[in-house]
Amino acid sequence: MTTQNNSTSSRLSELATTPVGRLLWKYSLPAVIGTVVTALYNLIDSIVIGHAIADPNVIAGIAVTFPVMTLSGALGMLIGAGAATRISIALGQKDKPRAEMILGNSVVMTILIGITYITCFYIFLDPILRVFGASDATIVYGRQFMQWILPGMVLINLTFSYNNVMRATGYPRKAMYTNILGAMLNAILAPLFLFGFGWGIWGAALATDISMMITATWVMSHFFQKKNSLTFRRGTYRLQWRIVRSVIMIGMAPFLINLASAGINAIINGTLQTYGGDNAIAAIVAFNRYVTVFIFVVMGICQGMQPILGYNYGSGRYNRLFSTYKIAVFTALGVTTLGTIIATICPRQIASLFMQDEAQIRAAVQCLQITTISFWMVGFQIVSTNFFQSLGMAGKAIFLSLTRQVIFMIPLLLILPGHFGLAGVWSAFPISDSLATIVTGLLIWRQIKVIKNKSLIKS
Repeated sequence: MTTQNNSTSSRLSELATTPVGRLLWKYSLPAVIGTVVTALYNLIDSIVIGHAIADPNVIAGIAVTFPVMTLSGALGMLIGAGAATRISIALGQKDKPRAEMILGNSVVMTILIGITYITCFYIFLDPILRVFGASDATIVYGRQFMQWILPGMVLINLTFSYNNVMRATGYPRKAMYTNILGAMLNAILAPLFLFGFGWGIWGAALATDISMMITATWVMSHFFQKKNSLTFRRGTYRLQWRIVRSVIMIGMAPFLINLASAGINAIINGTLQTYGGDNAIAAIVAFNRYVTVFIFVVMGICQGMQPILGYNYGSGRYNRLFSTYKIAVFTALGVTTLGTIIATICPRQIASLFMQDEAQIRAAVQCLQITTISFWMVGFQIVSTNFFQSLGMAGKAIFLSLTRQVIFMIPLLLILPGHFGLAGVWSAFPISDSLATIVTGLLIWRQIKVIKNKSLIKS
């Protein structure tokens, strides 16, 4: 028992003592590898489907499922992200019993929410897909994919949510293996089911379900091993209102990001259907899958940053807090700047990865050339939003989550297409990115001043 306690103490004490550059590298690199592998697995999925099924409508059919998948992920992150942050802060305050209570409560909430939303989606699937832009030609593919993928959504929620908790409690490398395992399984099974067995779009969904079943088992088994720093314990599963509320308040920021994204996708797809038809909706697949790779890299940096910020904020080590944030911001900006450069230089090559139809490729090229103009700024926005989330400042994280996708994007989508047609839809992306960056910069500058004053008062 003494050896176990010493190991746990060592894992947590490095958050307070190891130089922040090396510490961020240690925690972020496995997270980045894991998230990039996950992004590549989504990328491979879309590439395989686009080339295995001859009907060009399949790409648009997959596109209308993205908001549903995003909404499912949002409901999972509502608990998972909040739990990881609250657990990090509790461990920073040396309150392990509370951290374990949060862990037990959170897994119960994840399962209950998952069962609820899966049932609702099954009942209202066709109307939901219609809202998200499905036409008579594409809804058959969207319906078939969702009918097979929905049962695995709770497993996806458990995998990604508690992978974050695993990382936050001192196991970044093991968390990386989780994502690699799931991605490798899907990369093997999806081509096998589509090209080998000819199972069509439902084969791709089944490959994801099987992959997530195995990775969810891997992740959850970690928290039943007594040697680990945080484990499931009897008596922690009965829901406590204070814990439920605190977890949801923090998880509300990433939840609202994804919820807003689902709503925005519905508006975008509806607008695209009006001004560009199914080809324009297919074009958004190339954009989403492409930028997701870079966003997932930034999210990996944020996942590595989160336990460092949470622990050091909880223990009052503010200099380490600021140093970690600065390194994360500059790294993230480098990643998203690279994304803008590549999209500017070779948009046609990117589009050709996902589709074979020439009209769809031309629509995707125009989409990529316009939408990624200000994408380089997004790294700063994501890291700054996660900065507030990691410190338990739910209100500010939620506000920043909504600036780009709701406060700016929705009005732009309602105004610009009427004047500029399809180009107006694409132009809403860089304009909203620019405006959101200005707001983010003002809010983060003010918060840093507040924390510095707090540090002076404490000293």
